[in-house]
Amino acid sequence: MKKIIAIALAALMLMSLFTGCVKEEPAGSGENKFNLTTVKEGYLTVITSPDYAPYEFYSLDADGNPTLAGFDMALAKYIADYLGLTLEVVPMDFNGIITEMAAGTADLAMAGLSPDPDREDSMDFSDMYYGGKQAFITTKANASKFTDLASTNSAEFQIAAQTGTIQNDLAAEYSPNATIINLVKATDIVAELVNGKVDGAYIEWDVAVAYQANYPELEIVCEVPYDDEGNIIGVKKGNEDLLKYVNEALNKCIDDGTFTTYVDEAVALAAGDKYEGLLGEDGKPQE
Repeated sequence: MKKIIAIALAALMLMSLFTGCVKEEPAGSGENKFNLTTVKEGYLTVITSPDYAPYEFYSLDADGNPTLAGFDMALAKYIADYLGLTLEVVPMDFNGIITEMAAGTADLAMAGLSPDPDREDSMDFSDMYYGGKQAFITTKANASKFTDLASTNSAEFQIAAQTGTIQNDLAAEYSPNATIINLVKATDIVAELVNGKVDGAYIEWDVAVAYQANYPELEIVCEVPYDDEGNIIGVKKGNEDLLKYVNEALNKCIDDGTFTTYVDEAVALAAGDKYEGLLGEDGKPQE
């Protein structure tokens, strides 16, 4: 009962913060207390890919209505409030995030990003804020095929990874002899895996754990070594003042324990009814 109440309270809190693409106040209504230049005056425009629970996803209420949730999204709201700006969240497929940041159309990218050096031309990196790990997963039915990471490197296997992610690079590094299947969304990866269309997949560890809660047939084979372990916020290239105060807000959120609360609440919500992916034109989950 206590767990149910906690999840319900977390859902109510997040519902008050997000409604998909958030426009809670007129532009310029915030105090913009650091006099920051942003892509839209008075707003902090954040792009994300809501298919990555517990980082970002849609929590569904009893009627199936979606609310943008996840600890990245709660952190985005915290940062916007700290800066005195109105939060605007723009969901998109992950492979569009790097393109949009390179074009300078958003202030921040928050989508479980790792500090991949290849992304430094498109965005500046915040301080690291979450020590996420990488995993190789399969199904229990296929578990005997994979005893360790080396066993994934075989031409007999089809291995999935999300397009444009560090997991795609890891697949190429550790399973070069396998056929690498690039998929747009993490949900697509899990669907292909559960349906037997791929043999295994590279995915972020906490995301894999979240999927296991709903797909008990999934099995995490092992952790995948990665030098730049952890997550960062992508900041518009060259906006040094924004980077400075985002880091200030970020470290305050971590130091006062608020971020730990966000993670706990997001994990609880991710274990409940959720939708991962982009909403339809009607604002509802797509079939």
